[in-house]
Amino acid sequence: MKIQKIRIMAKEHGINSFGKTKTNLIREIQLSEGSFDCFGKATGFCDQKECCFRSLCLNDIKTLDRKKELPTLKTAMPKFYSTKYLLAGMFFED
Repeated sequence: MKIQKIRIMAKEHGINSFGKTKTNLIREIQLSEGSFDCFGKATGFCDQKECCFRSLCLNDIKTLDRKKELPTLKTAMPKFYSTKYLLAGMFFED
């Protein structure tokens, strides 16, 4: 679902969409409809069958799972290793 359609839905619910992310807008729409503001928080299962964002939410979770970044050496190692590479127990300088 494109952000323009979500903005139109938000306007119909009396929600100002200026400067808000797609996720935040959807959560505000969910609250205004009387649902939980749970968009993107499900872990593969959703019991909110009446929510109009249900399929989008579950598809986004699958997409996010595929897009999880593997830790790089700089994020996985402490700062003092940030300019060195560890390979087979040997250090290589940049």
